[in-house]
Amino acid sequence: MKFPGRRLSIPYALFLLFFVVLPLVIVFYYAFTDGSGQFTLENFLNFFQNPKTMGTLVYSLVIAILTTLLALVLAYPTAYILAMGYVKNPRLLLVIFITPMWINSVLRLTALKEILSAIEGNIAYYPFINTILGMTYDFLPFMILPIYNSITKIDVSLKEAALDLGASNRSVLWKVMIPLSMPGIISGITMVFLPAMTNYVVLDLMYNSTYIMGSLIGSYFNAYDWNRGAMVSAVLLLSIALLSFSEKPERKEKVKVGGVSE
Repeated sequence: MKFPGRRLSIPYALFLLFFVVLPLVIVFYYAFTDGSGQFTLENFLNFFQNPKTMGTLVYSLVIAILTTLLALVLAYPTAYILAMGYVKNPRLLLVIFITPMWINSVLRLTALKEILSAIEGNIAYYPFINTILGMTYDFLPFMILPIYNSITKIDVSLKEAALDLGASNRSVLWKVMIPLSMPGIISGITMVFLPAMTNYVVLDLMYNSTYIMGSLIGSYFNAYDWNRGAMVSAVLLLSIALLSFSEKPERKEKVKVGGVSE
């Protein structure tokens, strides 16, 4: 009796059904209903019409944007140096960058807080800056890895051809390497930007008493207000979906250097 290979997907399909699809259905059910189970859009209207919740959204966006930009500025040169072989044992160095991910984030952030306290004297005086630094430290590996993988897939002959055609190293970086590694950049931005809007653990550890979206969701659920908590979760989920679908599929592009296409 032959065993069809498609049956091997049954456990995975069941896992997706019970731990992905069903929770999403529950979230959207509570987001679009009131306390009595009646369909309503009042939850979303209250969110976008309330100055406090919109202020939380704006503050979360500012933190997420600054965290993403700082992580990108630090991650791209690091990934570029490792992927292009400018150092010995690049894989060993990559493992060193990834190693902090094996440690609990609370322990890592507590250690960072102690370092910042020793440098700054009193960490409580700089809650916003410390939050950005904590977010960047926590999510930096998620920016390095996709960029590194994207750069390693680029044909080195494109860089060599650009140099042979008279392009400077700066032109090669901005007109060849960065455009071709854009899929990795977009993936890294997606993996850093949205979690940075919701990770309120960093705020708590860095003495930042301001709410972000994750804090707002937690406050709603702690007050047993499942409808508003699910509504905020649905807003973030739809944001993730829009960003994911807006990503263009990776394709081979013609790179022009000095007017010549490669």
